[in-house]
Amino acid sequence: MVDLERLVRGVLEGDRRSIARAITIVEDRLPEAEALISALRPHSGRAHIIGVTGPGGSGKSTLIRQLVKKFREMGLSVGVVAVDPTSPFTGGAFLGDRVRMQELAMDPQVFIRSMATRGSLGGVAEATRDAALILDASGKDIIIVETVGAGQLDVEVARVAETILLVMAPGLGDEIQAIKAGLMEIADIFVVNKADRENAEKTVSDLLSIIDVSPSRDWTPPIVKTVATTGEGIDELVDAIIRHGKYVEEEKRERGRMEVEAQLIDAIRRELTSYALRLIINSPEYKDILSRVQKGELTPEEAAATLVKDKLKETLRRQSHA
Repeated sequence: MVDLERLVRGVLEGDRRSIARAITIVEDRLPEAEALISALRPHSGRAHIIGVTGPGGSGKSTLIRQLVKKFREMGLSVGVVAVDPTSPFTGGAFLGDRVRMQELAMDPQVFIRSMATRGSLGGVAEATRDAALILDASGKDIIIVETVGAGQLDVEVARVAETILLVMAPGLGDEIQAIKAGLMEIADIFVVNKADRENAEKTVSDLLSIIDVSPSRDWTPPIVKTVATTGEGIDELVDAIIRHGKYVEEEKRERGRMEVEAQLIDAIRRELTSYALRLIINSPEYKDILSRVQKGELTPEEAAATLVKDKLKETLRRQSHA
């Protein structure tokens, strides 16, 4: 039996065991999962969630290790959800927790979890969104979600992350094919990793040509060249991530302002309708007009137009003499 209140408190306090237990509950879809997420949701929404996708062999895991190191140097806490193919033997992830990033896992401000896709589409496990929410509620500043690199299906990462990195590498032979498969539309930053290889500039050129003919967006995805094994280009990549994060925040604020205005207008409309209805129904003219409608002398529409226009004129006249 799970002590849900205690577990939630542990997650909010950043307790590693509580975080791990909470992710297991949502990953295994245990009965407590829904209540757990409902309790944690009000405490989420502060972290910057970064999705990292791209074809296998592009160096996503090495790139993520460098990103984690850089974010930690900046004093930011980091959570990583690495989505791996399902093991045919255990049903779990091929790569267990902390295996790929063992040297980082000892840092108490870094939490790394591998999750199995378990046959789910999109390269992202069904519980990935909930796992990211748990890490967010636990106080992590940055959350990185790495997908399996399943090509077209990796577009599902857009449902989880705010900033999406599409990692390519020269010489893989499927860079442009992967982009045409749907990743182009969701990528916020293009990363040409292993940029010390031959044909790196051709990959950049190909990306630029595709960006030029793509539908215009408020945010134009930058192209950042990196060599993850040496750390080259990581500073530039982090700068691009931060810039996009600020763009997303401003977009959220603008959308929020528009939503608030829409809510105010709706409230005014409801109040105005209620006030005008009471004003008209209680007016001396109402019963007379109603009688004429009942006798068939006026249609309801004609009567309504007359009542509204007359009452509006009267109200405006009173205001002008006030």
